[in-house]
Amino acid sequence: MTVARMRHDRSPVPPAAADRVSGRRGLSRGGAFAAIAAIFVLFMAASSAPSPLYVVYQHEWSFSASMLTTVFAVYVVGMIGSLLVVGALSDHIGRRPVLISAIALEAVAMLLFIVAGDVSLLLVARFVQGVATGAAMTTLGATLVDLNPPHAPHRAGVITGAAPTFGLGLGALGCGFLVQYGPHPTRLVYVLLLAGLVLAGLAVAALPETSALRPGAARSLQPRLGVAPRLRADLIALVPILVASWALGGLYLALGPSVAAGLFGLSSHVIGGLVVTLLCVPASVTAFALRGWPTERTLALGAALLVVGTGVGLTGVEVNSVTAAALGTALAGIGFGAAGLASFGTLARIAEPAERGELFAVAFVISYLAFSIPAVVAGFATTDVGLHRTAVVYSAAVIAFGALALVAQRVRTSRVRPAA
Repeated sequence: MTVARMRHDRSPVPPAAADRVSGRRGLSRGGAFAAIAAIFVLFMAASSAPSPLYVVYQHEWSFSASMLTTVFAVYVVGMIGSLLVVGALSDHIGRRPVLISAIALEAVAMLLFIVAGDVSLLLVARFVQGVATGAAMTTLGATLVDLNPPHAPHRAGVITGAAPTFGLGLGALGCGFLVQYGPHPTRLVYVLLLAGLVLAGLAVAALPETSALRPGAARSLQPRLGVAPRLRADLIALVPILVASWALGGLYLALGPSVAAGLFGLSSHVIGGLVVTLLCVPASVTAFALRGWPTERTLALGAALLVVGTGVGLTGVEVNSVTAAALGTALAGIGFGAAGLASFGTLARIAEPAERGELFAVAFVISYLAFSIPAVVAGFATTDVGLHRTAVVYSAAVIAFGALALVAQRVRTSRVRPAA
C-alpha cells in the first residue's frame, strides 16, 4: 500500500503525487479522466442493451408484460441496494478497489446473460448487473470530479450529466442493430460488452488513486442516505427535475420499444433501439453544447423542454403521428440533457471531496427510484388498462413534475439572490 493511500486526511490524493510516492507509472491525469468517462459510458450502454432484447426474450420464453417489468425492476432493486450500501465506500478505501470490484461483478453478469436459457437466469443476471452498476456509478462520478482538470472546472459535471444518456442510447441502438442483423441475437452483444469490460479492468489497474484512505469503511456500509445539512436545500431543489427527467427515461427504456410496436406498428428491433436513442443522444449533445451556460438558465431550459417535449410526444400518441412522437422525444431529450448537466454539475460544484461519493449516491438513488418505480407500475398497468392509456397518464405525470421543477428553481433563485 502506498504512503499516499495511507493518508487519513479528507482531501483527494493528487494523481501525480500518488504516482511519485508509489513509484508506479500509470495513466496521466488527462488519460485517466478519459478512461473513466469511457467506462461510465460502457456501464450505461450495458444497462440499456437488454431493452431491444425484451421482445425477443418474450417471444422465445413466452412470458408476460408483467414479467418483463419485473426483469426491469430487479435490475433497479440491485442498483439501489448497491447505492445504499457501497455508495460512500470509495470515500474510505479509495476509488480503484471499488471500480475493479464493480467491473468484475459486471463481467459476471455478462456471462450470466450469455448462458441464460430462461427468464429465471435472466432475472439473476439483471440483479447482479444492477448491483455492479450501482457500485460503479457513484465511484465513477466522484473519480471524474477528483480528476477534473483545473482549467476546465465544469468538465466533470458535463461528463457526469452526458455519459449516462449517451451510454443508454448507444447500448440500445447498438443492440438493436445486432439483434436485427447480427448472429446469435441474445448473446453477441454481451460478448462484446464483456470484451469492453476486460479493457476497462486493465485501464482501472493503470489508474492513479485519487482518494485518500479514511477510517470508517465498515460503518459506511450501513444502508443509509445522508447529506450534509449545508447541501440539503440545493439537493431538494433538484428533486423535481431529477424525477421528471429520469421517470421519462424509465418509460422509454422499459416500454419505448413496446409503444413503437404496439401503438405505431413499428416492430423492427432497430426501431426499438432507436426509440431510446432518440431520447438519449439529444440529451448527450445538449450536455456538451450548454456546458458554459449558467446553472439556473440550464435548469429552466431543461424543465421547460421536458414539459413541451413530453406534451408534443403525447400529442403524437393521441393522433397516431410518428413524426410528432419523434419530435417530442427529441425535444424531451434536449430537456433531459440540460437537466442532467445542471443537476450533476451543481452537485459536483457544491460537494467537498469526502462528501462526493455519498452525495452522488443520494442523487442516483433519487434518480433511479424515479427511473424504476413509475416504469414498473406502468408495466403492470398496461395489462389492466392498456398501453395507450398508460402512456397518456405517465406522460401527464412527467409534465406535472417538469412544471414543479420550474417552480422549485424559481423559489430557490429568489431565496439565493437576497442572501448573496
